[in-house]
Amino acid sequence: MLPAWLPPAVLEATQAPEVEALHGELLRQWASSEVWRLSYGLRSVIVKRGTDTQSGESAAYERFVVPLQLPAPRILYGAGEVLVLEDVGRVTLEQEPTAEGFVAAAGLLAEIRSAPVDGASEFPPERVKELAARIGRISFDVSPLTDALAALHSLQPSRVVHGDFVPKNLVTDGVRWTAVDWPLAHLAPHLSDLYTLIREAVALGHDRGPIVAQYVEAAGADPFLVDRQILVGGACFCLRALDFVVAEGLQTIPESADWIDPLLAELADLVEQLS
Repeated sequence: MLPAWLPPAVLEATQAPEVEALHGELLRQWASSEVWRLSYGLRSVIVKRGTDTQSGESAAYERFVVPLQLPAPRILYGAGEVLVLEDVGRVTLEQEPTAEGFVAAAGLLAEIRSAPVDGASEFPPERVKELAARIGRISFDVSPLTDALAALHSLQPSRVVHGDFVPKNLVTDGVRWTAVDWPLAHLAPHLSDLYTLIREAVALGHDRGPIVAQYVEAAGADPFLVDRQILVGGACFCLRALDFVVAEGLQTIPESADWIDPLLAELADLVEQLS
C-alpha cells in the first residue's frame, strides 16, 4: 500500500498514468522519516517525508547542495516536509560494504569538503559546553575538546559537513558515488564525516589507513591536521548524537536509550586523546 501523502509530482516525474500504476519499495521508515522508491517502467524516483530533525533537507539544498553543486541527488519537487528526488542508484555502501567502496567514499567526501563556502562555523567552541549542559549526563571534563575545536577554527576554514556520512547514505549506480540524506548539513572545520565513515569501516573489519590516505590525497590536505580534524570531529559527532537521543530519540526511537552509554564512553575516549 502506497502512502497517502504522495504528491502529484510523482506522476509527472515517472510519467505514470495514475498512482495505482506505480511500484513502491519502502526503503526506510522511522518515526521522523519515511523514504520510498517509486517506479513506473524504467523510470524511478525517491520520495521522502521528514519531520523533526529530518525536515531540514530543502533548506540544506538551498544553502549548500545547489549553489555549491555538491554530489547529491537533484530535487525534482519539494514542498514542506515532502521531497521528490532523483534516483541515483540502487546499491548503498551499507548493502555492499567493500573496502573499495569506503575508499571511494573518502574521495567523495574530499569533493564535498573542497567547495569553498561563505558563512561562519555552526559548531563554534562554545557549542561544546552548551551541548554538554543540555545532555546532562557527562561526568568528565570536556574542556580539551573546547580547546582543540578553538585551535582548529584558527587553522582551518569551515566547510560543509554532511552530518550523517554513513554507509546507508552513500549510494552508487555502479559508476559514481553520491551522498544522500542532507537535513543535518552544516558548516564546521572538523571532519566528523570522515570519522563516521572510518568508524563504520573499522567495525566491519576494514583498515583505516587507505581511507584516510585517499582523503588526504584527494583533498591535498596535511595528514597531521586531518588526524586532528578526525579526533575533534568524532567528539563533536558523539555530542550531537547524544543530544539527539536525549532531546528526540528517546521519544521517536525507543531503542536509542541503549546508545547512550556507548556514546558516552566513545566521547570520553576521544576527549582523552585530545588532552
